[in-house]
Amino acid sequence: MKLYRGIHQLEHAFPQGCALTIGNFDGVHLGHQSVIAHLKQEAQKRHLPAVVMLFEPQANEYFGGDNAPARLMRLRDKLHYLKEADVDAVICIKFNHAFAELSASDFIQQILLDKLHIKFLSVGDDFRFGANRQGDFHLLQNFAEKYHFTVEKNPTFAVNEERISSTAIRRIIAESDFVQAEKLLDKPFIIRGRVIHGQQLGRTLNVPTANIRLHRQVCPVKGVFAVNVHLENGKTYQGVANLGTRPSVKGKDQLLEVHLFDFKGDLYGQRIEVTFCKKLRDEVKFPSLDALKTQIHTDITTAKAYFNTLK
Repeated sequence: MKLYRGIHQLEHAFPQGCALTIGNFDGVHLGHQSVIAHLKQEAQKRHLPAVVMLFEPQANEYFGGDNAPARLMRLRDKLHYLKEADVDAVICIKFNHAFAELSASDFIQQILLDKLHIKFLSVGDDFRFGANRQGDFHLLQNFAEKYHFTVEKNPTFAVNEERISSTAIRRIIAESDFVQAEKLLDKPFIIRGRVIHGQQLGRTLNVPTANIRLHRQVCPVKGVFAVNVHLENGKTYQGVANLGTRPSVKGKDQLLEVHLFDFKGDLYGQRIEVTFCKKLRDEVKFPSLDALKTQIHTDITTAKAYFNTLK
């Protein structure tokens, strides 16, 4: 899979044209997978590459900041799953002031036509684009008739008559229904990241943790969870994780802290995968480190009891 980072890389990327779909693809869930499967079929008919266009940050993050919807996955993870879906290329456009000010007609003319030589385009039925969101499906249809390309609305994908969307999955994850989320995502809800050095507080409490910085504006989960942790060496450990701002130690930034059961070793610098299994409680501020330590050991006992029920 070829990755194009920015409009400037597209000048000679697709001289024969391409089949394209545009969206956030947050979660690369079952609905997205259906869109990609259809895109690949249409691309194959036309002997064209199947291409996905997405934006970083997502438009709602650029305009909404901390009020934007929680992100299901980072760009790195989107690219991982889009590669698994066997798309030919991904175009990641930086959503900044200049791009936000681009008119809808100029977006079609300068990017879709002049640079991508679009032959087939698939978008959501609520897709809006261009400055002030003035572009819509009707405008795309007008250009398609004039410049002889095909534009389609993404087919709706539903499970038990419920339309699959990133919004619905965010709600389900926020409710800590990880079993249902896995069905709609077609994979467990996972946060990946590189282990960083922390305050070493866990070691002083005799519960060492692997710390992961969250490179996202808003995270869909907060609290304490029973988790599975997959390491680079292929081994998996059960554990307990806290995701939040750590108010008991005057933390400010969101951090994922994971204590692995029955693990000894150094994880600094390693990339690990944390799979969320069950929420144990909300994050709260404790009056003392002793109270925090007592609760952490209670959480560990609760998490181990949960995992024992799965045997």
